[in-house]
Amino acid sequence: MLKSKTFVKKTRSGGVMKVVREHYLRDDIWCGSEVCTECKQESTVLQKDACMESSLCSYPHYLVPDTNVVLHQIDILEDPVICNVIILQTVLQEVRHRSAPVYKRLKDIIHEKEKRFYTFTNEHHRDTFIEREPGESANDRNDRAIRVAVKWYSQHLKTFESDTDGLKVVLLTNDQGNKQKAQDNGLLVYKCEEYVKSLIANPELVDRLALSSDDKNEITSSKVLFPEHLPLSRIQTGIKSSSFLQGTFRASRDNYLEATVFVQGEGEDSTEVLIQGLQNLNRAVHQDVVAVQLLPRSEWVAPSSVVLQDEGTAKDDEDAEEEEGKVTAVEAARKPTGKVVGIIKRNWRPFCGMLNVSQIKESTRHLFTPADRRIPRIRIETRQASTLSGQRIMVAIDGWPKDSRYPNGHFVRSLGGAGEKDTEEEVLLLEHDVPHQAFSQAVLSFLPKMPWAITPEDMMKREDLRPLTVCSVDPPGCTDIDDALHCRELENGNLEVGVHIADVSHFIRPGNALDKEAANRGTTVYLCGKRIDMVPELLSSNLCSLRSNVDRLAFSCIWEINHKAEILKTRFTKSVINSKASLTYAEAQMRIDDTNKNDDITKSLRGLNKLAKILKRQRIEKGALTLSSLEVRFHMDSETHDPIDLQTKELMETNSMVEEFMLLANISVAQKIYDEFSECALLRKHPAPPPSNYDILIKAAKSKVKIHTDSAKALADSLDAAKVDGFPYFNTLLRILATRCMMQAVYFCSGMDSDFHHYGLASPIYTHFTSPIRRYADIIVHRLLAVAIGADTTYPDLMDKHKQSALCNNLNYRHKMSQYAQRASVAFHTQLFFKSRGILNEEGFVLFVRKNAIIVLIPKFGLEGTVFFDSKDKVSPNIVFEEEIPGVSVPAPDTERPAKKQKLDH
Repeated sequence: MLKSKTFVKKTRSGGVMKVVREHYLRDDIWCGSEVCTECKQESTVLQKDACMESSLCSYPHYLVPDTNVVLHQIDILEDPVICNVIILQTVLQEVRHRSAPVYKRLKDIIHEKEKRFYTFTNEHHRDTFIEREPGESANDRNDRAIRVAVKWYSQHLKTFESDTDGLKVVLLTNDQGNKQKAQDNGLLVYKCEEYVKSLIANPELVDRLALSSDDKNEITSSKVLFPEHLPLSRIQTGIKSSSFLQGTFRASRDNYLEATVFVQGEGEDSTEVLIQGLQNLNRAVHQDVVAVQLLPRSEWVAPSSVVLQDEGTAKDDEDAEEEEGKVTAVEAARKPTGKVVGIIKRNWRPFCGMLNVSQIKESTRHLFTPADRRIPRIRIETRQASTLSGQRIMVAIDGWPKDSRYPNGHFVRSLGGAGEKDTEEEVLLLEHDVPHQAFSQAVLSFLPKMPWAITPEDMMKREDLRPLTVCSVDPPGCTDIDDALHCRELENGNLEVGVHIADVSHFIRPGNALDKEAANRGTTVYLCGKRIDMVPELLSSNLCSLRSNVDRLAFSCIWEINHKAEILKTRFTKSVINSKASLTYAEAQMRIDDTNKNDDITKSLRGLNKLAKILKRQRIEKGALTLSSLEVRFHMDSETHDPIDLQTKELMETNSMVEEFMLLANISVAQKIYDEFSECALLRKHPAPPPSNYDILIKAAKSKVKIHTDSAKALADSLDAAKVDGFPYFNTLLRILATRCMMQAVYFCSGMDSDFHHYGLASPIYTHFTSPIRRYADIIVHRLLAVAIGADTTYPDLMDKHKQSALCNNLNYRHKMSQYAQRASVAFHTQLFFKSRGILNEEGFVLFVRKNAIIVLIPKFGLEGTVFFDSKDKVSPNIVFEEEIPGVSVPAPDTERPAKKQKLDH
């Protein structure tokens, strides 16, 4: 049966176009139930004996949730106890339009066979399809469609009543109007909360209920704490007229009463608006998209110099806010300051953290403290507080009413005991949104069948470089070897240098499940003692890894270079190599230094090392920066996998040698793909920091040396000259601070940007080509280069600059999150290391000075922490904070002018 929908729409040119859509209705859409003998279905999903022990429904029953129940109670639907559920097409379509994350979770549940969720295509069933009536809203029409489908199911299953033991269909809705109409139609209907509370065997499921608006009113006080959020229509008008600004809300880690809103302007321009005080923050949560209104210039303030954590009961919130407001700022230090007037888009996700059990006996309302300091505490209701105490749990926010100090939320699940290694690892992966589930069968199905070997067809399209003395140099224990090098003398007296990179794009073809998974993961994440691979292990540690003494497919970049390290010729080729040695940095260094060794591998390494030193000198002369960040390496116990020793990583000449040739390959490839594809080359840039970023560095150094920041070259020269007698670590500290002044390097599509410069490397163009096993960006660059040299064919998405740009956004996000996850893993393992070691005395340096705390760095352990001057159990010393330096001093009883303790003194 054919229906047609007709509507008119306005075209871009201002005309009107009539659109007719055909809508087919069928009578061969089956109900999916085991009890049915009428539907000619090959397999069924819904069970005959659909028993969930409920005090409301003592009979077997199927559940039909409406759209709002699915959107707000997806945590309930995911629980194993909820099964035999009918998901109507109407609901599925609405969920898809309203929330992509919930839609994905719902699709995952539908694919779980044991959950027995059945999708019923009611919009195409002859008996359940309904037309929208004149004057009826789309929402009311969909509610009616759900009721019609439930009525059809009830009548359809009634015909088999003798076999079904009274099987019924129950509609779940939280909409009072919908519930009333369903009851008037004689349908079985309950509110989601009523039904969940009726489940006899699973009382703890109540904790996972998202609060309804009625509950939210119950929990909050009558005192209005926050201004009302403006409606979206007012916000949009305000943004158009420039009276409001739209931006991303970024909460401060150090002060819970402070945040900045990042407002993206035209092109590269962007501004940051400072927000201070609870009322001005107005219930915005980190990463929300908000509307802000700038305050008058006279009310602008400087960022706070106080480290303030929300202790809940430590001090009254209004007092804390007032205290913040009293900070008088130097005019120059003041920043554009504003207040949040409305929320454009919430970016809430389930948060990991700990439960703070209420002091009130028998109370079911407790505060949850998230692991991320930028997220406010969340008030939840649970009857399992004693069980959950001391565990890491996940909680979701349901809402934040204007009369509640904290947002309201609900318990999602427990992750395990706090402090346990597996639990903490799971927390940091979830908190940093690192995809870490096992690779699906769909992904694994695209891996090569074993045993794998290079075929004659492969050899025909490639250069055979197996006779060359190629070797790899990597950190100890590295199994995903991306790159190998060779250097040999040519007959004309010049040198031939080759960088050979694993040809991952040979195994991962565009658009298949393996490619999509790698694109989503974006990067391999290296935790202490664990690696979360971007591609399955068969590729990362075996077929793509350039291990020694096996034939491997590679993508080679080969230069002819003279002894002054000037590049005379460059060529790129797909190749086959056979690495002669897999060395660690230390092993390669020993070979270079050992005068008794003179074999081909050692000669090759010495040639590479000599050229690398010249290349590095040339880069530094151009203004490339040599910055510093502390990295530590753990020695793990082979049985417990706990850290037994910790030391800062030492860099050798061979680290620099490999780095120089990787940089050279990346620059050569960047130029080639940009020359060939000026609109869709995937490149990497490092923007120059705005001058204000250098304030911390200039202030830190000014008592000892002057730092020039006009250009990268000026900064590099200043850092080289910054030395203080008797304080050898001073220069390293300045370089650590300089690193923190830098902007993040990002991937971008050449057709969407005009500034390609890489500030840190002082290079006009750059990309990533050398690590395709662990970075998806490199796979795309390999594909572009392969097309450029005629070694592979192109495909539409590769040449689509908008799709490339969207891909870059994901890669930048994944790359940033992986860095944060790695740092969190190091911090956790450092805590494990110190757990059983008592109090240690080590040399530390003051990195930053705040009004009530100092931030201290302990180089030996790469450890950084906040030391507060006052704490609950000890009286604060009489400290004078001097914002200009910034520094703190403790007045001596007998002297008028105190000696100042300045930043970076030790």
